[in-house]
Amino acid sequence: MNLSTNLRALRKLALLSLAMLVPAAAFAQKKNDPPTPAPHASAPAPHQSQPHNAAPANRPATNNANRPNTPTGNRPNTTTGNRPTNTNTMGRPNTMNGKGTGPANNNTNRPANTMNKGPANNNMNRPGGNANMNRPGGNNMNRPGGNTKAAMNRTPPGRQVSLKGGGTANIRPNGQIRSVNRNGMQINHGLHGGRTVVSTHNGARVVTTGARGGYVQRNYVVRNGNTYVSRTYVVNNVSYTSVYRSYGYGGYCCYYGYAPAYYWHPAYYGWAYNPWPAPVYYGWGWGGAPWYGYYGPYFAPYPAYPAAYFWVTDWMLAASLRAAYEAQAEANAELSPLVPDLELVASLGPIPVPDDAKVQMSKEAKDALAEEVKAQLNDEQAEASKTGSASGGQSGGASKASGPPPALDPKRRTFVVNDEITTAVDGQECSLTAGDIISRVSDTPDEDRNVDVKVLASKKADCAIDSQVSVAVDDLQEMHNHFREQIAGGMDELSKKQGSGGLPKAPDTGKQDGEVPAPPADTSAAKTLKEQQQQADQTESEVKQEAGSSGGGTQ
Repeated sequence: MNLSTNLRALRKLALLSLAMLVPAAAFAQKKNDPPTPAPHASAPAPHQSQPHNAAPANRPATNNANRPNTPTGNRPNTTTGNRPTNTNTMGRPNTMNGKGTGPANNNTNRPANTMNKGPANNNMNRPGGNANMNRPGGNNMNRPGGNTKAAMNRTPPGRQVSLKGGGTANIRPNGQIRSVNRNGMQINHGLHGGRTVVSTHNGARVVTTGARGGYVQRNYVVRNGNTYVSRTYVVNNVSYTSVYRSYGYGGYCCYYGYAPAYYWHPAYYGWAYNPWPAPVYYGWGWGGAPWYGYYGPYFAPYPAYPAAYFWVTDWMLAASLRAAYEAQAEANAELSPLVPDLELVASLGPIPVPDDAKVQMSKEAKDALAEEVKAQLNDEQAEASKTGSASGGQSGGASKASGPPPALDPKRRTFVVNDEITTAVDGQECSLTAGDIISRVSDTPDEDRNVDVKVLASKKADCAIDSQVSVAVDDLQEMHNHFREQIAGGMDELSKKQGSGGLPKAPDTGKQDGEVPAPPADTSAAKTLKEQQQQADQTESEVKQEAGSSGGGTQ
């Protein structure tokens, strides 16, 4: 009895203790939990929580319909799936909805992903680089050359000064004269020290291109409904003549297209553009030439030549670069403060910066030019084969005098720059110089008679490779003229060397009459050019005084 009573008492005591412990444990559990946060007080915003390599959520998609991805060496492909920022807005977050959707992508340290162009170049230390601040075309959605806003930004910086007695001058921010237009004389200064002067004197068009020379152009002859002009060139005191056909196009007169004085016999053209029996290994002997040492990191000849047109391509590029080197040395361009990355050596003049800082001409760019040479040889063979070709052929993509000039022929896309041209991208000046290779990307000139081109190959101090810039149709046509003249020079040199030095023997290197025979040289041309140079010197001296005293002008 007592045992049963004791067991019942113990059971009641255990139940009572358990009933007291459960609430205490629950209270302790509640006391040690962290406080519940107020809504949004410490949680990061959704766009801030995305890791750099994660696909961002809830932001507008980048328009990739009209551009390739931009692989750039060791960094991730800059498509929208790998980075949280649309870089259409000069390194800022995407502002399509009025607010940023991700962290800013600092484009000052890596190439931009552009809308209508191939692989980007990180060229922050050269004009026209592909960072968004300096790349051509800006936000290029659907057309070459950029949208209207970007095209407006192609105006270079500086100020314009109204001159006493009429005329204007455009002054660069560093005080250098960019251009002068006064009393019928137009003076233009390039970024590398070159000067071009254009005026009319006694009915002749006079063009000087620095102390090394220029040309005097006069009306020549009308044949088969085409009007031709002759030019007497004076280069280093040597005179020669060439003939050009006039083209009126788009309400403008005139563009001038090269008219050959002779053609080679058709068999020689066929030998030049068809493959040779075996590739030819040819030694040019340029190793000790100063121009080749200077441009060596940029230009190298083909290792072997499967056809003559590759040989001609290297010959004409070498001729352009050699002439550019000589002109640069003559103009003392190495002393220009705008070319700070050249070292001055007393015996050689300027030498290239280290190879790892240079931009080399790609095989693709040179192959494109070689194909242009081949096509031109094919066209000239067709003209040479025509009966009566001496009566005025239509070679080289030439059209009727009332049509577009040959440089706008849709078949003609690749050009070699023959002289310094200054252009601008996003308000920053850059130059194209002799030996640079460009490709025309638009067919119709704008209201200023410019077309858009893409840079395929350029030197370090020039407009960046893959950049898109505007070039005047006049300048493009002069490149095409020089291209044809250089092909004629290369074919002439090849005709002398065929059958030797490992080159195959050509079947026929005879010549026949071309479109129009060239006239004798203008004996007064050298004097006319010298007088124009003196007048330009005087004009610039006056402009410097006026610009310095005014200090004003429009930006």
